[in-house]
Amino acid sequence: MPTPSRFSPRAHALLVLALVLALGLSVPAAVSWGAAAIPVADTARFLWAALTGGTIPASDFTDYTVVLQIRTPRVLLAAVVGAGLSVLGLAAQAMVRNPLADPFILGVSSGAAVGASAVVSWGLFSALGGLALNAAAFLGALLASVLVYALSRGPGGVAPVRLILTGVVLSFGFQALMSAIVFFDAKGDAARTVMFWMLGSLGAATWEQLPLPALTTALCLGWLGWRSRDLDTLAMGDGSAASLGVDPDRMRVQLFVLTVLGTVALVSVAGTIGFVGLVVPHATRILLGPAHRRATVVAPLAGALFMVWVDLVSRVAVPPRELPLGVVTALVGVPVFVVLVRRAGYVFGGSR
Repeated sequence: MPTPSRFSPRAHALLVLALVLALGLSVPAAVSWGAAAIPVADTARFLWAALTGGTIPASDFTDYTVVLQIRTPRVLLAAVVGAGLSVLGLAAQAMVRNPLADPFILGVSSGAAVGASAVVSWGLFSALGGLALNAAAFLGALLASVLVYALSRGPGGVAPVRLILTGVVLSFGFQALMSAIVFFDAKGDAARTVMFWMLGSLGAATWEQLPLPALTTALCLGWLGWRSRDLDTLAMGDGSAASLGVDPDRMRVQLFVLTVLGTVALVSVAGTIGFVGLVVPHATRILLGPAHRRATVVAPLAGALFMVWVDLVSRVAVPPRELPLGVVTALVGVPVFVVLVRRAGYVFGGSR
């Protein structure tokens, strides 16, 4: 049986409240700070004018445009992506019963990289204009995931070990294909563009990009919360799950579909951002215990807060250039994860 949480209901509620307050304060702060700082009071005034249809002086038009059209959608997208990757990390770890899993184990990121490199090098989907890269990454990630599922499914269903191994092996194959596309690029500038995208970036964030990842994240979070008891049962092992009325293979297929669709939606707009979907769910389980009901509340809030600050650091660390988000998450995630692993005090589920 999963070990109980060390947090009382009151402590859990206080933790959630603290995360909500921290996120609520961090978003306007991140919108205000950047290569050109804008006072928080002015930022609040601009946002209020946009929400209420108010007017602003002509002298503030430039700052107003920066706040409303550039920084606000970017910060909100960072929060959505952080929350989404954390939720999908919970789903991926539950699917394969392994706390070291993340949403990218299914070959999604490598497949998306192939699609992105094809756009940069060959000009595919050029008719879509600025959405060409997103569309190609979405399609490449989706096709890669379907291939992983088809090859990992056996007569007895989808075994976690086979799924992981298939995803890892095919990821190497997709990475090789991406490298070949970039290597033979006639223009010679594809490598930098694709590499920056693979490490994650929100530099092209717009209001139009927000609805899809936000809706996907909300749906994934709602489904995981609804099936949290079944996820706890699945973590005990397939035999125990079946004896308690949960079909492990069917549940695993549902988790696969959920993880793939959610990750594809996020990767297509933000690229590959490592460690968020691994470290945040892992830290949440260590703090709260392996039960999913509380984790599905805390993990997305923690992930959103983390990504808002990661994006801010990427913008202000080496102005006027930006660091890829994956660089910042790795610099933070590697030492944090090492500490977490050495202090881990729980066992993730049972054995099959």
